[in-house]
Amino acid sequence: MNRIADVLAENPLILLSVLLALGSLLGKVTVLRVSLGPAAVLFLALGLSAYDERLKLPAIIGTLGLVLFAYTIGVTAGPSFFSSLRTGGRTLVAVLAMLVLAGGVTLGVGHLVGLSGPVLSGVYAGALTNTPALAASLEQLNSTQPVVGYSVTYLGGVLGMMLAAGIAIRRHPPEGVADSSGVPAKIERGTVRIDVDDLPDLDALAGRYDHRVVFSRLMTGDEPGHPGTLDLPAPAVRPHRGDILTVIGDAGTVAQVVADLGHPSTVPLVLDRSRLDFRRITVSNRRIAGRHLGDLDLGEKFGATATRVRRGDIDLLATDDLVLALGDRVRVVAQRERLPEIATYLGDSERGATDINPVGLFLGIGLGLLLGLITVPLPGGEKIALGIAGGPLLVGLVVGRLQRTGPIVWSLPHSVSATLGQFGMLAFLATAGSSAGAALATALKTDLGPRLLLVGLVVTAFTATGLLLLSRVIRVYGPTLGGVVAGTQTQPAVLAYANDSTDADPRVNLGYALVYPVAMITKVILAPILGGWL
Repeated sequence: MNRIADVLAENPLILLSVLLALGSLLGKVTVLRVSLGPAAVLFLALGLSAYDERLKLPAIIGTLGLVLFAYTIGVTAGPSFFSSLRTGGRTLVAVLAMLVLAGGVTLGVGHLVGLSGPVLSGVYAGALTNTPALAASLEQLNSTQPVVGYSVTYLGGVLGMMLAAGIAIRRHPPEGVADSSGVPAKIERGTVRIDVDDLPDLDALAGRYDHRVVFSRLMTGDEPGHPGTLDLPAPAVRPHRGDILTVIGDAGTVAQVVADLGHPSTVPLVLDRSRLDFRRITVSNRRIAGRHLGDLDLGEKFGATATRVRRGDIDLLATDDLVLALGDRVRVVAQRERLPEIATYLGDSERGATDINPVGLFLGIGLGLLLGLITVPLPGGEKIALGIAGGPLLVGLVVGRLQRTGPIVWSLPHSVSATLGQFGMLAFLATAGSSAGAALATALKTDLGPRLLLVGLVVTAFTATGLLLLSRVIRVYGPTLGGVVAGTQTQPAVLAYANDSTDADPRVNLGYALVYPVAMITKVILAPILGGWL
């Protein structure tokens, strides 16, 4: 073992590879449906550095990982963060309030058991299982103590919130009360045979429903035994009695459109591919990325209609104001012979959709690092700065919302963002763990370990209980509430558990996405403040 330790100590890149490979392998081990996930890398690094203090990675590796992690989080969350400020207000306020109160509980209970200083930042980050909050604390407080608090409280944070999510998904709304989280519903398709006269054109008709629907097919002249003519419904077309129309949107709006216009039709328009066809086309053309879907004029150029956009694992309604990102998969309905033209226009290249976009990526990171250097004076002579975690995160949020500025494309393909973010997180965890093993070993040999664990469990239980009690106030229930619990915890393991418990109900992921950005930013800001509190 000593010889192996000598080799690892002399070769930091080999040490990094070992930590990432073995740690990730350990993270996949599941016991009672619970696994450590990426945090296993942290625990392995802690264990090895406690065994031999020489097994410590250079700080620059963790710094690079932290910057990549923070920036890609911002770019990915930017669009949903700013849109969530306009929707789901009650839910966001409740989550923000619970996380701020949890910070107060961390300070209060921590002081009661004799804890103070940077270690409380780690307790807060671990009890709420947030790696960026730990990263921000380490960078701003210049101490390894947050890692100690984080490592002791992390597992309790995962298990406690899994229990809360299990309870949440079984909470049903009272009779007559609707879910008001602001979470968009699953995109569905309906077909209606029109029974009313004097309808406006389809563009005006969509406006009646705040453009929350898209019309993808229109059949005219249909009679028993004589199918009508199927065509794409242009915005200026006025449907008439007897026509059959396909409607795309959330379930509630589609049902309302069908009820307003006529009755559900059993004619399977989508299965008639003799003239019209459809396919998902990947956006890889940089000239298109960052532009509104409506600006592409697919109808005018190709006689085509976009109905949905697949981004990551979520379907979005293809509205004119939707901003396209590299890697988006657009579902297009058009005449079969026009589909190759449309594919060429959008790009449809897997290679192009996985390009890291180096100009936008590194320019954005550079701007974030510069922003992180700016210090703001505080009363008493103290100064505060966003640092290498907060700066890239904030810039990532802004440019993620902008998508592009002139010729510069800021957005990253979902797969690229996920890959860079995962590598960054693992590299940071490995470096943080390898620098704090000795401190953790000392803590576990004294009464400090049990005190940290106690405070962490109280913080996790307080936050989980508060969210469950507030569900009636914010009117969020069932799978959506399970997703909100997971998103508040910013914990993929809790999200996976909620998805597994609901057979992958899409409301879980949508609830998670609604609150995740606000929860993430709140924790990143609060954790260092708690550690610096006198």
